[in-house]
Amino acid sequence: MQIGIDSFAAAYTETSRTVKPSDRLRNLVEQIEQADQVGLDAFGIGEHHRREYLDSAPAVILAAAAARTRRIRLTSAVTVLSAADPVRVFQEFATLDLLSEGRAEMVVGRGSSIEAFPLFGYRLEDYDSLFEEKLELLLKIRDNEHVRWSGKHRPALTGQGVYPRPVQNPLPIWRGVGGTPQSFVRAGALGLPLMVAIIGGEPRRFRPLVDLYRETGTHAGHSLDRLKVGVHALGYVAATTQDAADEFFPGYARAVASVAKERGWPPVTRAGFDAQRGPHGALLIGSPDEVAEKILRHDEALGGISRISFQMNAASLPHEKLMQAIEAIGTRVAPALRERGR
Repeated sequence: MQIGIDSFAAAYTETSRTVKPSDRLRNLVEQIEQADQVGLDAFGIGEHHRREYLDSAPAVILAAAAARTRRIRLTSAVTVLSAADPVRVFQEFATLDLLSEGRAEMVVGRGSSIEAFPLFGYRLEDYDSLFEEKLELLLKIRDNEHVRWSGKHRPALTGQGVYPRPVQNPLPIWRGVGGTPQSFVRAGALGLPLMVAIIGGEPRRFRPLVDLYRETGTHAGHSLDRLKVGVHALGYVAATTQDAADEFFPGYARAVASVAKERGWPPVTRAGFDAQRGPHGALLIGSPDEVAEKILRHDEALGGISRISFQMNAASLPHEKLMQAIEAIGTRVAPALRERGR
């Protein structure tokens, strides 16, 4: 099992608004470098177009990290493909692949935030058709240097070449999903590895959807080795369980409250948070040993996980705390999983 970190490049915390955005981005690159040094497998950068985050151009951040790392894989988490040009997305990540000598990946999805649609001139009414059409084009570009294609939302390509070409052939593209069966079926039919965002509830409730993905993929002729399942989860590791919970909760509560009204979520309570930290809840928050055990339960509940990615800065934690957590995940959690054959 690969172990990774995802970041949304939080612009500020409630107690450190004076830190400059340029300093925050430098800290983020340092966190990626730390993850590389402690042996983690992947680092992902999200994509948002709102004041709270600095990740509107994830490929640029990852390219800066490519120059300071040697082994870790560098990925988006996720690329909001519905509001992007697949030609440009491919060019950016192919360039990243060259800079990193074959370590680039992307996770593509519709995006859970809608700001990108009006910003780039797209209609929310076309939410689904935009993504499906652009994913088709992106995969065609990945497989063909010269592309002939036509669709509804973008001018046709009539044999133009798309450059540069990446080191990896094919460039890894994961399908980021939430909880709709259609998304799991589509990913399986295309034979794309799956990255499931599990940020609440019980992970085992996703098992029927993961099984549906695998069944669809094998029926379409794809091998099980190709049908990888990854999990993006909210998580944080500290020396003790109490430290981890107390440090993570305040920022987590603020972050959830900021979007709760627009998405119809219930109010955040400490009791609810603590329940989610329990044996069967989604949150990976605790001591290194406790979190390793919980990842193993997630792995069993979902029938095998190929990658688990910790999203820690939903709580807008200070840089020093994030660096300590990354070190603990790399030196304590990952080795514990490897000792157990994962």
